Amino acid sequence: MLAPKKVKFRKMQKGNMNGKAYRGSEVSFGEYGLKAMEPGWITSRQIESARVAITRQAKKGCKVWIRIFPDKPITRKPAETRMGKGKGNPEFWVAVVKPGRIIYEVSGVTEEVAKSAFVLASHKLPIATKFVKREDPLV
Repeated sequence: MLAPKKVKFRKMQKGNMNGKAYRGSEVSFGEYGLKAMEPGWITSRQIESARVAITRQAKKGCKVWIRIFPDKPITRKPAETRMGKGKGNPEFWVAVVKPGRIIYEVSGVTEEVAKSAFVLASHKLPIATKFVKREDPLV
């Protein structure tokens, strides 16, 4: 699973997910992409399970890019613990995803195969997603 090797601070505040993603909102590496349509936290487990679903469906000759990285630690306090006594310990890592962000990209497969792979992957993710194609500029 994905997790940072080293972080400056062990614990992080919640933050917010307002607005749209302007960076990482276009298909840059592959031919087809899976775009987030709503904000949310995607855990490293969800990222990995969706990646496995894509690679299994697309078989050989497929290159997959993961465009998000879980760099935010989420803390939890133990069960049946009284309030107070500080913030809990980091339990897992999440990637903060805003609407418009490309989550995965693939190349080397047909559009139908990519679509079916992304449908399987979207079932593993907690947010609504959309299949997008690369838009080559007419230069």
